[in-house]
Amino acid sequence: MALRTDLLILFVAAVAAALLFSKRVRESPSWIATVTPLASIIGSGFLVVVPLLGREEGAWAPASMLGIVLVAYAIGAVIRHNIRHVEPRLAAEHPPVWLVAGERLADVALVTGYLISVTFYLRILAAFLLQGLGTNGTFRERLVTSAILVGIGVVGRLRGLRGLERLEELSVTAKLAVIAALLSGLALYDVDGALARLIELPTGPRLGPWEQMRVLGGMLLVVQGFETSRYLGADYSAETRIATMRRAQWIAGSVYVVFVFLALPLIPDLPSKIDETAIIDLSGHVATVLPSMLIFAAVMSQFSAAVADTIGAGGLVPDVSRGRVTQRWAYVGIVIAALVLNWTAQIFEIIALASRAFALYYLLQCALAFGVTRSALRRVGIAMLGALLLFVVLFAVAAG
Repeated sequence: MALRTDLLILFVAAVAAALLFSKRVRESPSWIATVTPLASIIGSGFLVVVPLLGREEGAWAPASMLGIVLVAYAIGAVIRHNIRHVEPRLAAEHPPVWLVAGERLADVALVTGYLISVTFYLRILAAFLLQGLGTNGTFRERLVTSAILVGIGVVGRLRGLRGLERLEELSVTAKLAVIAALLSGLALYDVDGALARLIELPTGPRLGPWEQMRVLGGMLLVVQGFETSRYLGADYSAETRIATMRRAQWIAGSVYVVFVFLALPLIPDLPSKIDETAIIDLSGHVATVLPSMLIFAAVMSQFSAAVADTIGAGGLVPDVSRGRVTQRWAYVGIVIAALVLNWTAQIFEIIALASRAFALYYLLQCALAFGVTRSALRRVGIAMLGALLLFVVLFAVAAG
């Protein structure tokens, strides 16, 4: 049975890689524009969502994941609305003062969130990479993170957006191939367990409703990233960015919900104290090849997500600085700030902090959308979403 599962996983990974690395896919402008938001959405969440949701939500983990995905999709709809309706007004010769001020404030909140998330992604990357090498330690993680940050900064300074996009495309493609293999392995594991009556499902949530809402709010970072499309306007049309952002959210949301659902039988095997690499130990219950593949996917996942957010922030800083900082020098500044965070911040403590920063950005985008729309029904929906985001800003806490 174990050999059969290993062979299936390797076969699915090979087929998925062949498809995604094909010339037709690699050279598709639409796919390239999809990769940036997709890489950022399937970042840290892919690695930590099962252990964190499993421990806090138990059998409700898939429903909780679906709720997070739906909220993120609603936020994405607001961002897409603003691409179509706010951007043209901001580009006008005399844009409304309130619109310019709101957009500038939102940009500051987003840059803050990006700085935190880039550091967080690469610290997790370093943890998985060092585990694969049979070593660990916070100091070593920070050294590896620093080296990768410097590399991203050099590529961004010398080759700009296209150079970073190429790195990102290769890493996210490899990651998606491993994810396809992981899901197939989990599905086979669940079917075999159900036929043998060996499936043990977790119990319900261990927290009360109020604490559950605070924890789920603190996990908004898990599905963040789709807004990177908002700041690629110099390279892609509005319609391309709207379509590819929507596609990225559908792909990432499906991966998250299916992954958490298929991983339900593994949740009872979670240790009492979890860390950022807990998914590696869980995957060993499914197939012998999965831990090594997941370490590889983890490195690809975190790298592509970090590059995606670097691209997003790099496209944002010139606007915030009113053109005083070019995009290529923005990459260098982002890396320097991330290096400082890398040597001062703890990993899990900053998840909720980053979620709050992104929630504040999304809240401000809701305010802009509310101000420009004339639809009463749409205004009600935006106001309800804004209230939810305000809750996240004020009350979110970190899971784990």
